[in-house]
Amino acid sequence: MKLVANQDQLDLQAMSAAVLAKQCPISVVRELAEPMSESSPDKLMTALAEVGVLGLAIDEEYGGGGASLYELGVFFREAGRVLCPSIVYSTLQFGIAVGRLATPEQRRRYLPALAEGRLRAGVAAWNPGDAGDIRPTLTATPAPGGWLLNGTLPFAVNASMSDVVLVTARTSVFAEPERLICAFVERTAEGWNAVPLSNMSGERLSRVELVDVFASDAAVSLGGSGNGLSADDLRWVANAAVALQCMEMAGGGAAVLDRTVDYIAQREQFGRPIGSFQAAQHIVADMHIALEGARLAAAHAVWWVARGESATRAVAIAKMQCNEAYKRATLDAHQLHGGMGYVLETDLHLWSERAKVTEIRYGTADIAAGWLQKELNLA
Repeated sequence: MKLVANQDQLDLQAMSAAVLAKQCPISVVRELAEPMSESSPDKLMTALAEVGVLGLAIDEEYGGGGASLYELGVFFREAGRVLCPSIVYSTLQFGIAVGRLATPEQRRRYLPALAEGRLRAGVAAWNPGDAGDIRPTLTATPAPGGWLLNGTLPFAVNASMSDVVLVTARTSVFAEPERLICAFVERTAEGWNAVPLSNMSGERLSRVELVDVFASDAAVSLGGSGNGLSADDLRWVANAAVALQCMEMAGGGAAVLDRTVDYIAQREQFGRPIGSFQAAQHIVADMHIALEGARLAAAHAVWWVARGESATRAVAIAKMQCNEAYKRATLDAHQLHGGMGYVLETDLHLWSERAKVTEIRYGTADIAAGWLQKELNLA
């Protein structure tokens, strides 16, 4: 991979930073994080659609920009810096999943609407605490004109504000082998029961019970062969989501470092800035080294996944590195801020909460180490 960004990527980075700075200030982040908030980042989604970000990695025939997953990762890094609402991430992940798993008719239905900013969506296709576990929690039984879906999605992100959610299920047909399918379910569907779950980040997290939810044949994908989705394709989608999340975490950690450096350069103790003390400089240096490692590991993972590889080894390494670097950066930042680091008005806690949530989502460092262990046949 090339470690130096080309001009197009630099332009995308600058454009993303400008749009996010205008449409996603910290006041919006605070508003969305309020318990039981009904706010929605509509202006942000509209602006991202207008500049082409929502359709960035969508093929041109569906109204997208035709860029690769790596360019989308550039946006994720900038979005992580400003704590972009997760509905943006889940909608973009939905587009990636549709591009890989859906039928041509389903792509024509969903991808143009997504690129134009008319669609809010989510994906519930793997274990939310272990992206390496792609076994469905739903079952699908045949019904006239479609399938009936039953089961539980224990931690569905943004299900309550998504127009449609992509789910996976295993078929249950008498005297036939199980098949892996994906279905597009609207949150207004009969039998879709979402119970809100509280969490530290203020995200819209739900436990969803599906009871005989009907999915028509047009809303179900059985894979190109009609014999079920390929586990390799679903694995690629899951790894793409993890790799992009790592880019988000790298951006968030970089923002924490920048805020900390600015603070210790201004805050004085004993008549001089605390940034002039060697102890503080050592902490900042350690933060920088860890975050640079996280950035490179995340970019490496996205680069390989963008080329169609599952790249489980690279994704596992990136997840381990980014989990620890982001979390450690926020802890060190609180230490260097002193008492001010625990005052809510400084906003530092918002990055700390996001770091903890993203550390757990898709798998902790220990779980990611398990992916690497299996990939290297060390299990």
